[in-house]
Amino acid sequence: MEFVEEIKIRSYDVLIDRAKVEDLQRRCEVGPKEHVLLYTDTMGDPICRIRNSPIYNMLVAELNNNEIVGLIQGSIKLVRLHKQSKVGYILGLRVSPLHRRKGIGSMLVNHLEQWFVSNNVDLSYMATEKDNEASINLFINKHGYIKFRSPSILVHPGNNRLNKPSSNIEIMKLDVCQAEFLYRKFMGLAEFFPQDIDKILRNRLSVGTWVAYYKNDGSLLDFDGGDDKFFGLDNGIIIPKSWAMLSVWNSGELFRLRVGKAPFSCLCYAKSSKIIHKVMPCFDVPKLPEFDDPFGFYFMYGVHKQGPSSGKLVTTLCRFVHNLATQSQDFNKVVVTEVIGGCDQLKPHLIPHLNFLSCSEDWWCIKAMKKEEVKTVYELGNTSPTRALFVDPREV
Repeated sequence: MEFVEEIKIRSYDVLIDRAKVEDLQRRCEVGPKEHVLLYTDTMGDPICRIRNSPIYNMLVAELNNNEIVGLIQGSIKLVRLHKQSKVGYILGLRVSPLHRRKGIGSMLVNHLEQWFVSNNVDLSYMATEKDNEASINLFINKHGYIKFRSPSILVHPGNNRLNKPSSNIEIMKLDVCQAEFLYRKFMGLAEFFPQDIDKILRNRLSVGTWVAYYKNDGSLLDFDGGDDKFFGLDNGIIIPKSWAMLSVWNSGELFRLRVGKAPFSCLCYAKSSKIIHKVMPCFDVPKLPEFDDPFGFYFMYGVHKQGPSSGKLVTTLCRFVHNLATQSQDFNKVVVTEVIGGCDQLKPHLIPHLNFLSCSEDWWCIKAMKKEEVKTVYELGNTSPTRALFVDPREV
């Protein structure tokens, strides 16, 4: 491998780098190679994916001739693991196709980790597809990261027509205070639960939070997020035996995706679904976005369920979000979520998705930034998940 010594790693400067960084991002594909290759359009804001994080940074790799040939992004936040931890998240590593295998990616990772250390970060983590050999070789083999979780990324396009929920299921939108109360009470111990969940829920990109429950199984209408009279803490309130909740994030306002290359199965599905829509419009077949057009997506996060019959409620909420995408007047034509089956038994089959668009294993890898956190990393990497995993929508 040839190392390029004339490379300079520095922080992104919006005044001089924006156009060059956007061009590099457009030329670098994302997504699992065996499925769909996607290209990202950040719509004039190259740091849009980290801008909503508490602390963030983008580094660029620059040649002597001022050409930008690589970039990496990072964010820092407080989350719940075995205790409250300060974690750094690595995302958006891109290297120009003409300058790969020259050590640029490794240099960018080193410099971003140094930035983490200077900000007193406990742990650094990143996510990659299990078949991304270049990324796995870089982070695991060269930089000492270990795989500790492998959630599934589930993708479902908008439908041709709206889904009608069961007549015995009630769906109710919560206000921010109510949603925060529920998340802190019932998901506060989930892995990577963000301490600033209130800021996520109040963000302009958060479309809302909804709960679902059976109409004959109690009522949520008396819920007051400001006190503890909810869910069995006061005998005067009826408690649903089964309920589910989720929140929606509008990623389409940050960036758009464009399909660069699709496998044969995807092309066949796209063509056949168009024919079915035209000939038999009564059939509810999910419709893929036009491959030539950019599209955004709604990201479902904080998916949680409780009770013996709550699985159906999760599915109902997901179909409700599909309706939002179908009715959307903007570019959000796809619904995405990321889940891992833990003690909460939130299994992928509960969430409608198309297998050929989804990723069954998204490898989350972690590394200690402090010596005292080495044991934590070892325990995470050698134990199966027993708690839910909270996927921060700001890092999608």
